[in-house]
Amino acid sequence: MKYELVSGLETHVELSTNTKIFCSCSTEFGGEPNSHCCPVCLGFPGTLPTLNKRAVEYAIMAGLATNCEISNISKMDRKNYFYPDLPKAYQISQFDMPICKNGFIELSNGRKIRINHIHIEEDAGKLVHQNGNTYVDYNRGGVPLIEIVTEPDIRSSEETREYVEKLQLIMKYIGVSDCKMQEGSMRCDVNISVRPEGSEEYGTRTEIKNMNSITFMTKAIEYEYSRQIDVLENGGTITQETLRYNEQDNTTSSMRSKEDADDYRYFRDPDLVTIHVTDEEVDALRRSLPELPHVKRERYIAELGLPEADALQLAKSRAIAEFFEAACEGVANPKVVANCIIGQIFRRMENDDAKEKFEVSIPASYLRDLVLLLDSGKIRMNLLKTTLDKMLDSGKPAAEFLSENDLSGVDSDTLKKYCQEAVAANPNAVADYRAGKEKALKALLGNVMKASRGRADALEAERLLIELISE
Repeated sequence: MKYELVSGLETHVELSTNTKIFCSCSTEFGGEPNSHCCPVCLGFPGTLPTLNKRAVEYAIMAGLATNCEISNISKMDRKNYFYPDLPKAYQISQFDMPICKNGFIELSNGRKIRINHIHIEEDAGKLVHQNGNTYVDYNRGGVPLIEIVTEPDIRSSEETREYVEKLQLIMKYIGVSDCKMQEGSMRCDVNISVRPEGSEEYGTRTEIKNMNSITFMTKAIEYEYSRQIDVLENGGTITQETLRYNEQDNTTSSMRSKEDADDYRYFRDPDLVTIHVTDEEVDALRRSLPELPHVKRERYIAELGLPEADALQLAKSRAIAEFFEAACEGVANPKVVANCIIGQIFRRMENDDAKEKFEVSIPASYLRDLVLLLDSGKIRMNLLKTTLDKMLDSGKPAAEFLSENDLSGVDSDTLKKYCQEAVAANPNAVADYRAGKEKALKALLGNVMKASRGRADALEAERLLIELISE
């Protein structure tokens, strides 16, 4: 029997507010354990929470960017459970009246992963296990979160990867979170079940908690999918339970039985007022959103004529996209700007994190001015490349490295002279070309470009070289 994977994600995203959700403690990552705490976020008796307005605005922005409906009225609830990372013995969250609902993210295959809702809540503290002891660091406790809950629409580990990557990119683009999975500011609970292909009935699900790596997430899904099929094929039944993923041997193991909503005894938090958001406030937040990455990518392809692969790389970070667009202002061929960024500038960046930050030694206007010189015919591509390298090394504009002679170009007589000298100095390359080795012409052209310091018209030089060789 063939089985179908049925999966849904609950993604926790820490919001990039300066202070916690119910108090003025810092949300900065790190710091000495329990140094970013106060009586409010530690749940001392007699303290009262005050909801961070910016956290609500960020939640609404996240909802708008994922095609959600925004609730004009919502409220905060208490989710009751006892665990050392929550000193109050309850988490302030949202239950039946979340801030956002009924959204979706569209995958490249055209399928839409529906978002049931997005709700606001506080993060819990962190347990640290050392030398057989367990310590609690409450610095993270009270950091504002949104939880983005999908419908069980995911059908493969590949779809999981694409959904999480798209969600991560959107949250970064709109500025509500840095989504650093290695720091825990984005993590996923993965719900998995299997059912016979063609069946409409869902199987019993398990939940893998706190996945903070997309690679491990896909491996865990594939393992759990195979494990559940194996259990069913051998006459067993799936137990509804919460699992942990073991990275060392790529397996899952049981943590506890899976809770239902009733187990948490949700009720409205009596210390917090109703959240009322007007349509005007929602419209203002909608107008504040930047162009989203998938829209930007399609525009680069349709309007600027970029290949899909280039558009994907340039839209992958808001910092890259803003630099690219500023450098493109007024230039004839945006592809030249794209090549400069993807080629020379990216080569200087160590990894994907550096590319995402995109800290460049020159402003976009310097690159634009350099490309405009190419557009006007004052320089050739070779000279553009060498000049750009010098600019990136020094942080100075092109004018610092280009003389009047550089900008004057090469007249036809001088170009012919350079070509004649290249042919005379490289008899082996000439013989190879005559023998049918097309690449030999590139060596001759390289001599011409070197002699002209990159000022020669490469196409005209190539024509002249072929003419001279053919005589």
